[in-house]
Amino acid sequence: MKIFIEEQRFTQIWLFIVLGFSLVVPIYVMGKEFLNENSKMSVQEFTITLLGILASVGIIFIFKLKTRIDEIGIHYQFFPIHFSYKTIPWQEIENAHVRTYDPIGEYGGWGFKGGAFWNKKKGKCINISGDIGIQLKLNNGKKLLIGTQKKEEAMQVLKRYTEKVNLNEPIG
Repeated sequence: MKIFIEEQRFTQIWLFIVLGFSLVVPIYVMGKEFLNENSKMSVQEFTITLLGILASVGIIFIFKLKTRIDEIGIHYQFFPIHFSYKTIPWQEIENAHVRTYDPIGEYGGWGFKGGAFWNKKKGKCINISGDIGIQLKLNNGKKLLIGTQKKEEAMQVLKRYTEKVNLNEPIG
């Protein structure tokens, strides 16, 4: 059987630029205070604060979205929010297809989005970049969109399994 596997990380150039600029101001202000003659900031406080700033910005780079589609169903993991794969068996999926979407307009951006704070009728979205996703509608009425960078491969594998398990939604 054909299996779809994808792993994504935040690697967008624009993100590096935004994060770089967001580091400049706090590091400048803190450095200026530390180098001031009358500063009450110790080397230890300076070091801990600097490491805290760098860690808070750098945490985004540990996020990883993993997707797998196989004969059991659709599996996804958005580390560090999920420490193991979440599995949606084919029996729980009413329909599945690949679609283009507006990440900001529909879900409020990239990451783990949706639900209580944004456009509830669209459901939840887990994405890293781009505007292509695997749209799922579950038998219980819930919706989940999983971002993908492998549109054609995802469509082929979904077609194979949705035809096999007879889902309602056409692929594409």
